[in-house]
Amino acid sequence: MSTVNIKINGYDYTMKKGITILDASFETLKMQREFMQQSIPTLYYLKGVQDVDQSGVCIAEVDGEIVNASTTRIKEGMEIQTRTPTVMEARKKALAAILEQHNKSCLYCFRSTSCELQDLLKEYGFTDEPDLPKTNLEQLDLSSKVLIRDNNKCIKCKRCINVCAKMQAVSAIACTGDGLDAKIEPASPAGLAAASCVNCGQCRVYCPTGAIAIKTHMDEAWEALADPNVRVVAQIAPAVRVAVGDHYGLTKGKSVMGKIVNALHRMGFDEVYDTSFSADLTIMEESAEFLDRIKKGEKLPLLTSCCPAWVKFITDQYKDYIPNLSTCRSPQGMLSAVIKEYFRDPEHAGGKKTVMISIMPCTAKKAEAVRPNSFTDGEQDTDIVITTTELLRMIDNFGLDFATLDPEACDMPFGFGSGGGVIFGVTGGVTEAVLRRLTPDHSKETMHEIAECGVRGDEGIKEFTVRYEGMNLNICVASGLANAKTVMEQVKNGEKEYHLIEIMACRRGCIMGGGQPTRSGDRTKALRAKGLYNADNTTIIKKSDENPLVLELYNGLLKGKEHHLLHNDSY
Repeated sequence: MSTVNIKINGYDYTMKKGITILDASFETLKMQREFMQQSIPTLYYLKGVQDVDQSGVCIAEVDGEIVNASTTRIKEGMEIQTRTPTVMEARKKALAAILEQHNKSCLYCFRSTSCELQDLLKEYGFTDEPDLPKTNLEQLDLSSKVLIRDNNKCIKCKRCINVCAKMQAVSAIACTGDGLDAKIEPASPAGLAAASCVNCGQCRVYCPTGAIAIKTHMDEAWEALADPNVRVVAQIAPAVRVAVGDHYGLTKGKSVMGKIVNALHRMGFDEVYDTSFSADLTIMEESAEFLDRIKKGEKLPLLTSCCPAWVKFITDQYKDYIPNLSTCRSPQGMLSAVIKEYFRDPEHAGGKKTVMISIMPCTAKKAEAVRPNSFTDGEQDTDIVITTTELLRMIDNFGLDFATLDPEACDMPFGFGSGGGVIFGVTGGVTEAVLRRLTPDHSKETMHEIAECGVRGDEGIKEFTVRYEGMNLNICVASGLANAKTVMEQVKNGEKEYHLIEIMACRRGCIMGGGQPTRSGDRTKALRAKGLYNADNTTIIKKSDENPLVLELYNGLLKGKEHHLLHNDSY
């Protein structure tokens, strides 16, 4: 590897030749030398997706000249200054220009205290700017079921455009014009909902301000909790439990499921259940469907149906493959349908109306809840969906000291899931649970072999083959819709043949869903995945077919109703 010798703020470094000044600054952070002095702020930059930052803050001084740190490459003997008075003043001017066009209603913004622009304004001393909205406000885009677009808070960084196009292969957002005069708009003049948006929420995750926010349903949840005639039931998705703790200063990625259950009980939820229970149901049904299709040799590859953004992607862009989608409802859909059916029994109902609130890492689950095929006998199964981000706000608004709460168990009879259900929250988890179901063995050695077959890891596309009853099963696991598109194009063109394809719309799976807390670096992502695998490790029952609560359900409430409650008749 060819290297060059440079100086950054007077310190000597040997760096890889040809990298940018910004990349060099990142390397100094890894070395943990002079953290504050070496760091260069970014506002538009997004590693691997948008490597050029034209915000005006990503700058440095070289030989008395201000240069863009994201485009200027280092050379032998280069002397770089990152915090000279000239640099600092230039950054302040750039921020002032952005602020001039920004709706400064920070007090009421959903992203307040977690806004990248707000952080930079504090760092650069914008203390006297009045907290007043700008005049001539643009109308909000409220067309989406899950997101709100507010161009008054847009800083024209174009992250949303590139994330949507490059990471998700959707291109629901476009841009006209340049610089601060640019206009960021949905690809359809009718709004985001009409622009082929799949509701994944990744644009919101990577937006540095509050220009794209979750369409919240917290008020509806509080209203239900306040009604004495309503039984409020919650279900908690696997990925939620590993994303809540670090908000309260707890270990990143550690499961805090018990604390979440306690918090919900204190807030007034009557019953709290674990979506990993219905993940077990999903595996029971999807495995049976998979084997049936293999036996018949039709509608292969089987495409998983747990991820609603992926389902919309398929139904929008690959209509010929709609028959290949599993007919199984998502774990959210299955559990809500089962719970509603359970409380239809007057003995269980107790004269109260049941409101089902789903707590999900995913914005697309809000759209799934109102899809026609998410209704049973004309009744909406999941009444309200709140994301992890909304849950955090509700806990804070209620005044709970989350970190000090003692853990509590979920309620019965739907409060326990197998380890296979828990790992649904990470890419490959659905497939791994299916493979566990297909083996009659439940030994530790067999579970380890399945885990090591190629199903785990954070690669965007994973391919592997497993043996089942004398035949080779070709399997593909992908996360991120751009990777999904690559896979589907290969299948469509006859380049690849698979029996099973698992797709999660968000890279690394639900742990990085559009409703999860933002500011998640590589370390956080890795620890969330590790947290789910650790939760699986400490679960006695690993296989869905060994969950006694699931078996009891099949022999009781579900008997003769399996298809009616657990499957979709159409997409």
